[in-house]
Amino acid sequence: MKRIISFICLIGCTLIWGTTFVAQDTGMDHIGPFTFNSARFFVGFMTVFPIALIVERKKILPEIKSNKRLFSKYLILMSVSLFFGTYLQQTSLLFTNIANAAFFTVFYVPLVPIILFIIYRSKVHWSIWPSILLCITGVYFLSDFTNSEILIGDSLVILCSVFWALHIIFAGKFMEK
Repeated sequence: MKRIISFICLIGCTLIWGTTFVAQDTGMDHIGPFTFNSARFFVGFMTVFPIALIVERKKILPEIKSNKRLFSKYLILMSVSLFFGTYLQQTSLLFTNIANAAFFTVFYVPLVPIILFIIYRSKVHWSIWPSILLCITGVYFLSDFTNSEILIGDSLVILCSVFWALHIIFAGKFMEK
């Protein structure tokens, strides 16, 4: 049963991730990046918070109380990296196209093990690198990046992928603690 639920979550996440660039690009025709991200996070908060409160309340509250300093440290690191990741990605859509944004955003995948090694001296298993190569190759073909040109907004997307990688690392370290 857990495998079925995991598979459904994987498909749902893929569907959401794959379709959001169109919504983000369309949103930028009418509102700015701060307004778009504010609405996006408000909807996300209103969706996830009640579920987290019901399902995880008994587990979360004692952990927060026992490790307030650690909780605050990682909360700040995750929040700052998430803010810059989403802001740079959203702003980049003013200066680049969806195909480029999707392709360059996925650079967070190889950046995670690289940054993990630089910051924490963590080595990754060799099998991760072929997976990363397949991931980037897959996004290359899905993004139809073949007839795109390099645009000024692409540098913002590459920078946003650094912050996405940091967010993933800090969230992972938070969950370890």
